[in-house]
Amino acid sequence: MFESVVAANRAALAAFGLDADGTDERETTDRIEADEDLPEWDTETTASAPDDVSVGDRFEFSKTISDGDVREFAAASGDTNPLHLDDEFAEKTRFQGRIAHGTLVGGLISAALARVPGLVIYLSQDLEFHNPVRIGEHLTASCEIIEDLGNNQYRLSTPVHNEDGETVIEGEAVILIDEQPE
Repeated sequence: MFESVVAANRAALAAFGLDADGTDERETTDRIEADEDLPEWDTETTASAPDDVSVGDRFEFSKTISDGDVREFAAASGDTNPLHLDDEFAEKTRFQGRIAHGTLVGGLISAALARVPGLVIYLSQDLEFHNPVRIGEHLTASCEIIEDLGNNQYRLSTPVHNEDGETVIEGEAVILIDEQPE
């Protein structure tokens, strides 16, 4: 029994990126600071200052969804659905293989909105999931301001597409661009 408890503890530590003594085993690139991008991300924006944001502006964020992303999301969120984590189980489902968590994929929208200039506050998000996302797919969240609601609030379209141009998520968000604290 002792060996199984030790094995379970090691597995739990590994899921959170820690080694057996509880220290962080991840590379420095696994930790990120505010306003920093990783080399494997692609971003694009059409506005450079909060006062310049207007209808038609676009904010994009692209990345490949890795097995590590899915496993870390499961550990962080507690969503351990075997559809996302167990190859053998997922092969028997309608998806015929593992897929990424929908909310993990939806997080790419938040990443795109983080590229809007100013202090962005997410007020609402509506999502429709259209297609599953496989591990290893390259995705792009393309957010576009479609309405100025006044008082620095904007409504945006928030689709996410895969590298084949298929829509995996369709949605709309409302954000507030607040003043940056000094």
